[in-house]
Amino acid sequence: MNPLKKLFKQTAIYGLATVLPRMLSFLLLPLYTALLNTAGYGEVSVIFAWFAIFNVLLAYGMETAFFRFYSQEKDKNKVISTSLLSILGTTGFFVFAALLFQDSMAQITGIAVEYIRYAIFILALDALVIIPFAWLRANERPTRYALIKILNVSLNFGLNIFFLLLLPKIVQGNPESLFSGLYREGFEISYIFISNLVASGVTLGLMSHLYLRQPFFFDKLLWHKMIRYSMPIMIAGVAFTINEVFDRILLEWLLPEDIAKSEVGKYSACYKLALFMTLFATAFRMGIEPFFFNHFKTENPQKAYAQVTNYFVVLGSIILLSVVVFADVLKVIFVRNEAYWEAMSIVPLIVLASFFLGIYHNLSVWYKVTDKTKIGAYISLIGALLTIVINMAFIPRFGYTASAVATLVAYGSMMMMSFFFGRMYYPIPYNFRKIIFYLGISILFSVLSFYVFNRNLILGSILLALFLGLIYKMENDKLKQIFFKK
Repeated sequence: MNPLKKLFKQTAIYGLATVLPRMLSFLLLPLYTALLNTAGYGEVSVIFAWFAIFNVLLAYGMETAFFRFYSQEKDKNKVISTSLLSILGTTGFFVFAALLFQDSMAQITGIAVEYIRYAIFILALDALVIIPFAWLRANERPTRYALIKILNVSLNFGLNIFFLLLLPKIVQGNPESLFSGLYREGFEISYIFISNLVASGVTLGLMSHLYLRQPFFFDKLLWHKMIRYSMPIMIAGVAFTINEVFDRILLEWLLPEDIAKSEVGKYSACYKLALFMTLFATAFRMGIEPFFFNHFKTENPQKAYAQVTNYFVVLGSIILLSVVVFADVLKVIFVRNEAYWEAMSIVPLIVLASFFLGIYHNLSVWYKVTDKTKIGAYISLIGALLTIVINMAFIPRFGYTASAVATLVAYGSMMMMSFFFGRMYYPIPYNFRKIIFYLGISILFSVLSFYVFNRNLILGSILLALFLGLIYKMENDKLKQIFFKK
């Protein structure tokens, strides 16, 4: 099969599996914003921000290290066993230490102890499925991967609907119902965590076959190699997470106490409208990461890498302009409470920032296949530093607008640094004229639609149609070769 066609096929399947978990928060956004005021949703957003940071720490880059060594080691079982035991050991230590110091963690993060307990076990369950899911991807079994992810999402979503919508109505209509013992007034945030906990537990049960059938032995030499490879990736992951979620925490810390959580709630809700770009970029990354390693030793892999990036920019440009043009339609559908709409001005900035991040992931192939992950970590740290400095300097004056600008500057800077260092260490023949052309036109049309034409849907749609026509004229033949040539 055409390797690019195979990549796009797997990306579509992985995309479905990746989109749905992230879409869960998007689909529940109308429910959360309806049940919780802006301050309440702000509190939930801060909790999930800390959640994201600890997720990265518990994974510590082992997923990417698994791909790297699984594709090169002759003894695949050695890689599987060592990876599983490593995750088991670190996760067990985390649970023990976190439960021991849960009160201190609550004090540092400002999160209630009861939520900390839920978070500890959810984080542990999610960590334990990292390698089993990576094994499915490495063995090109995207369908099973997708089915389990979809089940996780469906269960989580269904439990949220039950606890937050149906259970209160059932108990209100029949106080003597069997379900009355499950209901507690003002328990919404705990119900959200309980739903997540059950879904994560079921997922681990479905993925446990790798643990149960695997003969365990620990290769210390291999583990040291994997850790040396994964540590920079973990640092990069923490830095990425800081860029993605730490602004919520800083907004809560730096804004006046009486408005902080409310501003976080508005910002987080409108931030969600950029999720379409984030989902596309994440799905694409899920497909290209194994692709990068599998094609590293083929003849002229740089040409294939360049083609992948070119088409990412084409598709990403369409998504950028589409989200910006239809932003007001999306807000009515997903953020129905008008109290949140005040932060709509950040949407184009966040969508473009997510686009830059996606381009960065495509450009980052050079340090992954050449084992120069330390440079990737340094780039990520610079991005995180920019995020923190800009937020701390300007949040007190400009509020969440400073956070949106900081995200754009951080991801844009990382993209440019990766391009610069990539030319030095692993030159790839990107079609820069085409990339800059599509990126420039989509940004120009987005600015015209959102800011100049004041989100006029008709004028924005005309600009989108013009852009789609331009892409069809320039890319039609090449797209046919990818998707229809065997």
